[in-house]
Amino acid sequence: MKHGKNYRAAAAKYDLTKKYDIPTAVKMVQDMKFAKFDETVEAHVNLKLGKNATVRDTLVFPNQFKGEKKVLVFCKEDRVQEALNAGAAFAGSTEYIDKVKGGWLDFDIAVATPDMMKDVGRLGMVLGRKGLMPNPKTGTVTNDIAAAIGELKKGRTEYRADKTGIVHIAVGKVSMDAEKIAQNVEALVAEIQRKKPSDASVDYIRTISISSSMGPGVWIKSKDEE
Repeated sequence: MKHGKNYRAAAAKYDLTKKYDIPTAVKMVQDMKFAKFDETVEAHVNLKLGKNATVRDTLVFPNQFKGEKKVLVFCKEDRVQEALNAGAAFAGSTEYIDKVKGGWLDFDIAVATPDMMKDVGRLGMVLGRKGLMPNPKTGTVTNDIAAAIGELKKGRTEYRADKTGIVHIAVGKVSMDAEKIAQNVEALVAEIQRKKPSDASVDYIRTISISSSMGPGVWIKSKDEE
């Protein structure tokens, strides 16, 4: 890929063929930032997974960096007030199912009680494409509405390996304190390691790198390499 002048100048500051510990890598990413906006710091974790295997779950980063999320709760009428009191922006049943069918998507996360999933499932073509379909694996299909909304408000984030076995996820903003970004990277790596499939090989985590939205990537050492 051909890169611009600013990218090449940033990449020339360091030896990017080497691997670095997480705190050092974070400071390098911040130093190489050149865009005029507050870039997102992204992590890319390449996993060695078996055929048809994947890794998917949620985590709450120790240091938050995302704005307030609008939560929609699909629930029966008798639980609407409970959802709104817990912090949901919207809550209801058929009226919101009809709105979504009509193209309304003015929310960031959808939660559903189990008794609503038969109807919500019909929205798969709409919600699925946007990554908004409630899923019990990510804690967004639950009877404990308050707990789910509470975690989502704290910044609970879904991560999953793509078809090539790579987890791509935002871990901070370049304007954040470097130590806080490093803590988020460490939390992500620990969480992915915790989700290691029982049949995965020793080199389950192949590589880890971080970069800003526009900047060069920096390789991170594994624990064994430090």
